[in-house]
Amino acid sequence: MNLAYRDVRHSLGRFIVTCLGLSLLLGVVLAMIGIYRGLIADALELVETIDAQIWIVEDGKRGPFAESSRIPLDTKDAVARIPGVVATGAVTFQSVETQYGQSKRRMYVIGYQPGQLGGPKHIISGRGLTGRNFEAVVDHRTRLGVGNQIQLGRNTYSIVGVTKNAVSSGGEPAIYLSLDDAQKMQFDLSPPATRRERARGTAIASSGSTVSAVVARISPNASAEHIVQTIRRWKHFSAMTEEDQGKILLQSVVEKARKQIGMFTAILIMVSAVIIALIIHTMTMDKIREIATLKLIGAPDRVIVALIVQQALSMGLISFGLGGVLIFNIQNVFPKRLILQPTDGLGLAGVVVIICLLASVYGVFTALKVDPAKALAG
Repeated sequence: MNLAYRDVRHSLGRFIVTCLGLSLLLGVVLAMIGIYRGLIADALELVETIDAQIWIVEDGKRGPFAESSRIPLDTKDAVARIPGVVATGAVTFQSVETQYGQSKRRMYVIGYQPGQLGGPKHIISGRGLTGRNFEAVVDHRTRLGVGNQIQLGRNTYSIVGVTKNAVSSGGEPAIYLSLDDAQKMQFDLSPPATRRERARGTAIASSGSTVSAVVARISPNASAEHIVQTIRRWKHFSAMTEEDQGKILLQSVVEKARKQIGMFTAILIMVSAVIIALIIHTMTMDKIREIATLKLIGAPDRVIVALIVQQALSMGLISFGLGGVLIFNIQNVFPKRLILQPTDGLGLAGVVVIICLLASVYGVFTALKVDPAKALAG
C-alpha cells in the first residue's frame, strides 16, 4: 500500500490547488531563465546578423552599441584595400520612436548600403532593399507587413520585406533603411532649424559624410587579429573582432540586466524552497494523529519518511510540469524574447528535486518526533 498516494486521494482538492499555486511560482522561475537566455541572444543578434569579422569605429570608442561613434564614410574604401579583406560595408545605428496607427512604436534603425555588408541576413517575406530610397525591411516583431507604410522623421517609408530576430541589445525590433535614408533622418535638420542655423552663420555638415561603423569580412586564410592591429596602427581607428564586439555587449551593455535577472531568479528559487518547506510541514502537522497511529502499530520509520518525501517530490515535479507547460504555451506573449532550452528545463527540474528533498527534512524531523500516545488522545 502506498500511503502517500492514499493521503493525496484523501485530500485531492487541496493537493491540486497547492500544485497549481506552486506551478505559477516555478513557471515564473523558468520564465526568468528564458528571459535571461533571450537577453543574451538579443544582445548578440545584430553582431551575428551582420556577419562581419572586423568592426571599425571611432578612435577611443568601444563599438557602436556600447557608445556613439562617428567615422568618415570613406574609411570603408581604405579598409577594403587592406590585404585579406574581401567585403566591406558602412552602417549607422539609431533608436527612434514613431506613431503608427493609434500606438507608438520604438524601433532600432539600421542604415546600410544595399548589396554590401550590414543588411538583414534572412528575408522571410518580400524582398531586400534595392538602390531605391524610401523603402524599408522590418523585423517581424514590429508587426508590420509587406505593403505597409510607416512615418520616420519627415518621410514615409514603404515596407518591402520582413526579416526575423533582428533586434537591438535592448530588444527593440530593427528596421533597415538604405544608408542615404538613414543618414538623412539622423543628421538632416527640419526646415525651421536649418533656417535658424543659417541665420546664425553655422555651417551645416553633410549628412552623408559620416557613419557609425565600418564592417569587414575577411578571407578564411587571413588573420583577424593582424588586420585589427593594422587598422589601429596605420588608420588611427578603434578596431575589434566579432568576438571582441560580442564580449563588449555582454560585459558592458547588458551586464547589469544580466546580473539583475540572475539575482531575481536566485531569490525566486529560495522563495520556492521556503514555500515548499512550509507546505510539507503543514501537510505533516495535519497528519499528526495518522503518523502517531502508524508508530503505535509498529510501522518502521522508513514508512513515515517515504510518505513525506514522496508527497514532497510528487508535489514539486507535478507543479514544475504544469508551470513548464504554461510558460511554453505563452512564451510568444512576452514583450521580450524568451528562449526555453531543454538543458535549462532539465537543470531546473533537478533543482526542484533537490529543493523538495531538502524541504521534506523539516517535515520528516517533525514526524519522527511524534509521540505514539497521541493516537489515543481524545
